[in-house]
Amino acid sequence: MIFPPPEVRLNDGRRLPSLGFGTWRLDDEESCSSVQTALAAGYRLIDTATRYENEVGVGRGIEASGLPRTSVVVTTKLHDADHGFDRALRAFDASAARLGLDYVDLYLIHWPLAERDLFVDTWRAFIRLREEGRVRSIGVSNFEIRHLERLIAETGEAPAVNQIELHVDFSQPVLRAFHAAHGIVTQSWRPLGRGNLFSHPVVASLAHKHQRSPAQILLRWHIELGLVPVPKSGNAARISENLDIFGFALDAEDLRNLATLDGDHRQGEHPDRHLAF
Repeated sequence: MIFPPPEVRLNDGRRLPSLGFGTWRLDDEESCSSVQTALAAGYRLIDTATRYENEVGVGRGIEASGLPRTSVVVTTKLHDADHGFDRALRAFDASAARLGLDYVDLYLIHWPLAERDLFVDTWRAFIRLREEGRVRSIGVSNFEIRHLERLIAETGEAPAVNQIELHVDFSQPVLRAFHAAHGIVTQSWRPLGRGNLFSHPVVASLAHKHQRSPAQILLRWHIELGLVPVPKSGNAARISENLDIFGFALDAEDLRNLATLDGDHRQGEHPDRHLAF
C-alpha cells in the first residue's frame, strides 16, 4: 500500500507534502480525471496554474475525490498578464472561483517578468492575500537570485517556495544554496527532464540495483536532496509509480554517480527570455 508522502516545513510554519502532482498540459477533462486518480493513489499536493487553463478541472477533481478540503494542498500560479498589485488581487479571486475554493494553500508568481518591473508590487499583493487568509502560503516560480534578493530587501518577506526547472542534468546548486540560506523550499518542475535520462547508463544501473524504475530513481534523487518534485502524468500506472519512492533510499555513492549527469542543460525557458503568455 502506498501512503501519502512525508512533509517539509515552510518558513511560515506551514507544511508541504514532499512530492506533488503536476497538471501542466492536461485540459479540464484530463485534469479532473487525473487529479482524482492522484488523490486516490495518495498524493496530497496538487499543482496547477492559470496559464494551464485547467483550474476548473482541477477543482472538480478535488471535489469529486471526496477528501476533506483540509487534507489537500492546492497550488496555483498567477498569470503573466496579471502582474501589479490590484490586478494580482483580482486574478486571485478569478482563480479561486475557477477552482471552486474559498482559499488556496500556495499561490505563486509564475514568472518574474523583470522587464515589466512589477513583481515587487505583485508580491505585496500576495502578502495582502496571505494576511487576509485567502492564501495560506505564498511563493514564486522561476525566480533567480537577483529577483529573490529584491523581494526580500524591499518587503522583508522571503517566499516560502521557489518552483524552478530542476533535474539531474540541471541541478541549479547555486540557486538551491541561496534557497537554503533563506529558508525557501525548492520545488522542482520537469523533475524527470524530458525522459531522455531514463536510458542513461547510470540511471539504468541504479534502477537495476534498487529494483525500481528509472523515473523512481530520478524522483528519489530530488527527495534525497531535500527538494519537492512535482511530476505530472495522465497515465494511472505512472501516477502511482511516481508516488512509490519512499520505500527505498539512494546512498552516497548513488548520489555521486548521479551528480556526473549534471551538464547544466536547461530544457525550458530562461526567466530572462521568457515571453509573457
